[in-house]
Amino acid sequence: MKALVYEGPEQLSLRDAPNPVLTEDQHLVKVAAVGICGSDMHAYLGHDERRPAPLILGHEAAGVIVGGPRDGERVTLNPLVTCGICEACLTGRDNLCPERMIISMPPREGAFAQYVAMRAENLITVPGHVSLEKAALAEPIACGWHAVRLAKERLGAGSHTALVLGGGAIGLGAALSLVAQGVHDITLVEPNEGRRTYLTDKCRQHAIAPDDLTNDMMFDIVIDGVGFAKTRAIASAHAKPGGVIAHIGLGEATGGLDIRRMTLQEVTFIGTYTYTAQDFRDTAQAIFDGRLGPLDWVEMRTLADGPAAFADIRAGQVAAPKIILHP
Repeated sequence: MKALVYEGPEQLSLRDAPNPVLTEDQHLVKVAAVGICGSDMHAYLGHDERRPAPLILGHEAAGVIVGGPRDGERVTLNPLVTCGICEACLTGRDNLCPERMIISMPPREGAFAQYVAMRAENLITVPGHVSLEKAALAEPIACGWHAVRLAKERLGAGSHTALVLGGGAIGLGAALSLVAQGVHDITLVEPNEGRRTYLTDKCRQHAIAPDDLTNDMMFDIVIDGVGFAKTRAIASAHAKPGGVIAHIGLGEATGGLDIRRMTLQEVTFIGTYTYTAQDFRDTAQAIFDGRLGPLDWVEMRTLADGPAAFADIRAGQVAAPKIILHP
């Protein structure tokens, strides 16, 4: 098969790779659409020791099962594989499974390829009226869905306001998830002017520049979809007393939080990693039902154009929150 292979910092090549070798519980999926994630960008830049070269990246995928009893079935992939028997898995927090593995990290190759292997329980059937490009957005949106659910559980019932930091697919997905879960007063912060305009005009978001945040703008929920010291500083400054910061981004490990203010104002900080299997199913169903909007904010390119797509994202030249590649 053809695959886009990460070969070192800022080095990607389209080349032949072995077809996946299936285990008893796996299906072979012909990939139709696969998104470029921020974590793929971290690996591309050489910033993720969990993803050493050479490696096939990519974990936001949808496609068609090839062979077996489900041959021809259109599916979206939950890329997070867990053990199913530990305490975390048995209590519905399977994303915290100590044995968790995600495709695009060794030993599991990713989906920037013509085919990928995935076990049956991680494949969700996509109805005929939903494109596989939209179905591939289940993974990034599920990250925001999970963060919103946790924040709302902490706050309880009420009319809440929200600040979302970052206008990529994680941030936009969080904003859409907020609306789907009953939060409608949302401000989205995005520093890139081109993307900010895109979010305003195309996605109908209330998108502002970081400098437009004033000291009196406070929010019940702050979702950091970026994860740098600078965004954490914004989060801890603009969370209301008793509010919640839900932190998704993995930009850098330390810095930014105002611990004194968070302590004195009882601001809850929740680190949120991926999603539970139920969160993923709920997100997929929300896509299928149209509750997350038209999802028409992606840019589509071929897998062969993958190296150029990564370079364009690196250079800040992509206005769309997500690029989806077609193998």
